[in-house]
Amino acid sequence: MPPVSKIVLAYSGGLDTSVILKWLKEKYQCPVVAFAADVGQGEDWDKVRAKGLATGAEKVVISDLRETFVRDYVFPAFRANAIYEGSYLLGTSLARPVIAREQVRIAEAEGADAVSHGATGKGNDQVRFELAYLALNPKLTIIAPWRIWDLNSRTKLMAYAQEHGIPVPVTKEKPYSSDENLLHISFEGGILEDPWNEPEESMFKLTRSLAAAPEKPTYIELEFRWGSPVAIGGEELAPAAMLARLNKLGGENGIGRLDLVENRFVGMKSRGVYETPGGTILRIAHRDLETITLDREVMKIRDSLVPRYSELIYNGFWFSPERKLLQQTMDAAQETVNGIVRLKLYKGNCLPVGRKSENSLYQESFATFEEDQVYTQADAGGFIRLNALRLTIQALIEKKRQN
Repeated sequence: MPPVSKIVLAYSGGLDTSVILKWLKEKYQCPVVAFAADVGQGEDWDKVRAKGLATGAEKVVISDLRETFVRDYVFPAFRANAIYEGSYLLGTSLARPVIAREQVRIAEAEGADAVSHGATGKGNDQVRFELAYLALNPKLTIIAPWRIWDLNSRTKLMAYAQEHGIPVPVTKEKPYSSDENLLHISFEGGILEDPWNEPEESMFKLTRSLAAAPEKPTYIELEFRWGSPVAIGGEELAPAAMLARLNKLGGENGIGRLDLVENRFVGMKSRGVYETPGGTILRIAHRDLETITLDREVMKIRDSLVPRYSELIYNGFWFSPERKLLQQTMDAAQETVNGIVRLKLYKGNCLPVGRKSENSLYQESFATFEEDQVYTQADAGGFIRLNALRLTIQALIEKKRQN
C-alpha cells in the first residue's frame, strides 16, 4: 500500500464506517474526510455530521444526491426495465455509482490521494465502488479495510466501537444490517442469513403488511414521457418527488416486498429482503404502457438485452462502455413510450387496468371481433401454411422414415 496524505471515506455513521473512520486515522496517521451521500435514506444529517467530527474526521461533507440519483440512475435503468434474476430491482446497485462519482469528485476537490469504503470482502459493493473509482480516477489509492484488518466480524466491530467510545445503532438483539435509499431498503445478515427464517413483521419500514393495507383499492394514473414518469393524476413531479410519492402509495397498499436468495458477483449466494414500493409500481406501469407503444420486434430485441444490461449494473459496470452503449439502445426504444397508465393498488397487488397513448399501435378497428374492412381472414390460411412449411417437411420425413 503506497503512503497516503489524505483519505475520503464513504461514511454513513453506522457501525462499519464509524469504526473504519477511527481505524483509518490510527492506521494511516493522516486527515480523513468523511463523505456522506443523501440518496433518500432519511438520516438526521446534523447527527451524522456531529458523529463524524467526534469520531475524528477532519471534515464531514454531506451531498444531497437525491435528484441526481433518481433522474440519472434510477429512471434510466427503469426505462430499460432492468431487473436482476427476474425479481431484484437493483436498489443498492444503482446507488453505488452515484455515491462513488461524488466521492471521487470530493477527493479531487479536497486534494486527497485515497478513497475508502466500508464494503466487506464478501459482498458486491466492494466491486461496485472500486470499479467506479478505477473508471473515474485510477490514480486514487483505494483502501478497503475489510480486506486488510483483523476486525472480521460484527462482534469484533462492536467491541472495537465500545473500546473507542463510538456509539452504534446495531445491537446483538437486532443484528441484521439495512441499507436505504429513495428506491428501496434492503435487509441482510444476522437472523436473515438462514433462508428458512421468515422476516419479522416489525422489520419492515416502507410497506404495510397485507393485513394492515386498506380494504378498498387505490386508483392512480401515471403519465410517462419518453419512458420516464412525469405526472401522477395530472400533477407533474420532479424525479425525486415522483419516486417518493410512488413509495408512499405503494407502501400504504403493501406493494413491493421481496425475499430472495440471489447470486452475488463474487460467487456466493446471498439472502436479501427488500422493500421497493415505488419501483415496483413504476416497472409494472412502464411495461404495460410499452404493450401499446412499442413495436413487437423492437420489444423482442430490447427484452433480449435486459438480462445483460441488468447484470452489468448489478456487477458494478455502470461506467463501462458497454453499459453506455446499451443505454443508448434502450433509450432509443423509448421515443414512443408516452402516455398514461391507470393502476389499481390493492393488498400488495399493482394491477394495470387501463392505458392510453397518442403513440398507441393498438388499433381497435384491426383487433375487433366485429366486421371490419382492414383484415381479410382468408389470408390467414396462407400465412399459417408458410409458417408451417418447415414443420410440414419435418413431418413428411418422419413419416417416410417410419414406413
